Amino acid sequence: MIRIGTSGWRYPEWRDGFYHDVPQKRWLGHLAGHVGTIEVNGSFYRLQPPSNYQKWAAETPDDFLFAVKGSRLVTHHKRLRHVEEALKTFTSSLALGAKQGPILWQLPSTLRFDPATLQDFLTLLPPGRHAVEPRHESFRTDAYFSLLHAHNVAHVVSDAPTFPCIEAVTADFAYVRLHGHDELYISSYSDEQLDEWARKIDDWDRDTFVYFDNTMHGAAPYNALSLMERTTSPARR
Repeated sequence: MIRIGTSGWRYPEWRDGFYHDVPQKRWLGHLAGHVGTIEVNGSFYRLQPPSNYQKWAAETPDDFLFAVKGSRLVTHHKRLRHVEEALKTFTSSLALGAKQGPILWQLPSTLRFDPATLQDFLTLLPPGRHAVEPRHESFRTDAYFSLLHAHNVAHVVSDAPTFPCIEAVTADFAYVRLHGHDELYISSYSDEQLDEWARKIDDWDRDTFVYFDNTMHGAAPYNALSLMERTTSPARR
């Protein structure tokens, strides 16, 4: 199962391009009709009510999956420490049912790898698929990979010019975030770059979730569709 989509869907910059002539209230359904997954970003900034997740699930195809970005209260404010209550509050708000995909835990760029802290955090995670996106070079170590492998948590392979791209597959699924290779959140991926990512995905030979986060100039949905054409078994064409 290879699912490719975008990080979020509410972008005014897409109005005259991908969403041309599509009313804003139909943006999610329009995008979900073309890709197999979308990453929910608003959940990072504030706790979403269960009714929001139920509404989004109702607007998407039966075989669709959402990834959900974990709360910044857990990752950025508490920095993975003493997060029992915050984790419980966040996960209990999710109401996607069968459309629930992985939960993404994006770490702040100032957070260094600490084995004990990460071990405690991973132990607290509820059942389901989870992925960790570190943004500090200190995570480029076998000790980090081993911890994720032991808990079947995916390391997020990120492509960006401003934080390290650490390529490792640590779980029975892979998770990729493509933020823009040359300009963060902006630059489009070339045919050659998309070919290379398609090759990597095929070589991993496991369930894979890919999200284009180069959203600011509207490249993300088009890059997602192009990569879908290149992979051997995309979930949706």
